[in-house]
Amino acid sequence: MTKVTSLPADDSSCGWYHLSPKRTPRPAHSGTSHARWVVLGAGYVGLAAARQLALHFPDEQILLVEAQEVGFGTAGRNAGFAIDLPHDIGADDYIGDIDIAKTCLRLNLTGQNYLKDLVAEHGIDAQMKFCGKYQAAVEDRGIAVLDAYRRGLEKLGQPFEVIEGADLPGHIGTGFYRKALFTPGTALIQPSAMVKGLADSLPANVTLYENTPILDVEYASKTVLRHARGSITADKLVLANNAFGGHFGFLKGAMLPIFTYASLTRPMTEQEQARLGGKPYWGVIPADPFGTTVRRTPDQRLLIRNSFSFNPDGRANPKYLQRYVARHRASFARRFPMLPDVAIEYTWGGALAMSRNHESFFGQLAPNVYGALCCNGLGVTRGTATGKLLADWLAGEKSDLIDFLLKSPGPNANPPQPFLSLGVNANLTWGQMRAGKES
Repeated sequence: MTKVTSLPADDSSCGWYHLSPKRTPRPAHSGTSHARWVVLGAGYVGLAAARQLALHFPDEQILLVEAQEVGFGTAGRNAGFAIDLPHDIGADDYIGDIDIAKTCLRLNLTGQNYLKDLVAEHGIDAQMKFCGKYQAAVEDRGIAVLDAYRRGLEKLGQPFEVIEGADLPGHIGTGFYRKALFTPGTALIQPSAMVKGLADSLPANVTLYENTPILDVEYASKTVLRHARGSITADKLVLANNAFGGHFGFLKGAMLPIFTYASLTRPMTEQEQARLGGKPYWGVIPADPFGTTVRRTPDQRLLIRNSFSFNPDGRANPKYLQRYVARHRASFARRFPMLPDVAIEYTWGGALAMSRNHESFFGQLAPNVYGALCCNGLGVTRGTATGKLLADWLAGEKSDLIDFLLKSPGPNANPPQPFLSLGVNANLTWGQMRAGKES
């Protein structure tokens, strides 16, 4: 028997969650149940996997089990970029091997189009806007990144626009940045609203249980998942719980739960919107990966996301919120001096499951146990795609995308503690300092 040593415990202050459409959570599981298919984790991967399994096996009941409430956890806490383009930070041109880059582009588009179709089919109110994204720089180092990425996009044959600093206020209002690279294929979403809408539009043969944290697991010919109110027996188990997969006995010590932090302002008044100028909604990612992500949302709030912490147990730590809200205010003031009275209304943290080699896991973990884990910060598009494709593979389908995912070496092993924490924390601290004005 495997005892689950850490359970999700996110903070209660996520703005996306509180501003998304209200819904009544599905009841927690109680008693004993048995199903052929059980999916653990109702984020982007799990929702896509459960939906696709239900379509492949219409006569089977698929159980989808979530430790918290849908939309409250990691999937509802990201910056809301459904990104299409690959971005290999280890490559000189941020594209790398052209064939791999083309495949990753197709994977991301698979996830993006899947979400687009579901939003249209089910009328999901997720504020999905195909408005592209800006990658912006203010430091010399960031400018060099933009130039390198431009060369990579040219090699990949993808459209882009270089926007000089003097022209940027017409796009994003602020004159803070010196240069930006605009790519048109990204969609922006309200992430909590998206996963809530996906959960409430699942096929009839999916049973969703929320607020059902699993406490221990028995792996045998069938898998038994035990919780405080009963147990669930699965003929086949699909793990879609990202970094928490390590607490279920798989990829232990291979995934890094890196928390990043965001703040969301109150809505701007019409006068404040006029003072800011620019387009009515947009998203900016930093040229430096440790820099600040900024969004103007359709409901006229401004999002600031920066700062990182390494939380080995995957759980939120309130001390970081208190520390980073001041950094968010400073980042906001540098970018939006014309908006001194626009107050921050929400501040929260959310986890990314990262690996040192930037690889994910896809496939079989043990007899009758499968998984798509470690999204490396691409949960919206890549996570959706891998969840769908995992279900397709389990149903017997074949494709070059599935073959590509199956061939991944998966996350590599991390050094033991305490060396791991010392190394990761040092890297995070140095990275944030090196980002300079982009932080």
